[in-house]
Formats: sequence, structure tokens, C-alpha cells
Amino acid sequence: MNIASLLIPRSMVTYLYDDFSLRQGLEKMRYHKHSAVPVVTRENRYVGTLSEGDFLWYLIDYMKESEANRKSVDFRDFETVFLKDILQKDKNPPVRINTKIIELVDRASNQNFIPVIDDRDSFIGIVTRKAIITRLSKDLKQYDYEKIFG
Repeated sequence: MNIASLLIPRSMVTYLYDDFSLRQGLEKMRYHKHSAVPVVTRENRYVGTLSEGDFLWYLIDYMKESEANRKSVDFRDFETVFLKDILQKDKNPPVRINTKIIELVDRASNQNFIPVIDDRDSFIGIVTRKAIITRLSKDLKQYDYEKIFG
């Protein structure tokens, strides 16, 4: 199976730039109602994924630090914090377009989507867990899957 047939192209994917402020990132995620999104550079290099949890933990740590320093928290403070500063680099690593489906299945067990890059390391889109399961289900229906799975 070719993963290109499962790919949602970059032009149809919500993503964030790593130079967005924390506030811009939160606003864009809220607008699109996503719980996690890919993050890319302005040169279109995939650098990681940010989730609602990443924002939450950053905010909690920031508030604790502010409280310890007796500093009030103002939402405008988050206009000077950039996504690249809170990004966990090894979270949700990308695959190349020629990756085998079995690796996608392994990744999909732990990730809602898998970022895909091309040979020049440019972000070209994502493959969702739903797309993988839908495709595998369709393929299994062509076979007597009860003999295979009992």
C-alpha cells in the first residue's frame, strides 16, 4: 500500500509556524478545534507537534514561576513566548513518503496523525489514524478476515 493515497496534503492541514507566539498558536488551534497540530518553520521544515497539553503544562509552569516571584500573570506576556520555545522536538516524529504501511500502523497506535516529509525534508502533509484504519478495514473486507482473526 502506498501511503500517498492516505496523505492529507499540507494545503488542507492546519499547522502552525514555529515563530508564532503562544497566543497565536492557541488562537489558531481553538479556531480550528484541533487538539494537536504540526509545527513547521517558514522554510516548510517539520519541527514537531504541539498539543493542548503542551500549552497547558507551559501555562501551569509559567503561573507557578510567576507566583513564586510574586509577579502577576497577563495574557499579553504570551505574545513574546514563541512556539519553538515550548516545542518538544522528538514528539510525533515524521515519516518519509515511501514509508511502509506497517510502520504507519505502529505509529498510529500512539499518535492521532503522522506527519509526512519528502526527500528534501519538507513537510508535505499528514496521514491520520482514521485514514489508516479505514483503509485497512476496506482491504480486510476483500479477504476472509474471520479466518485470519478468528
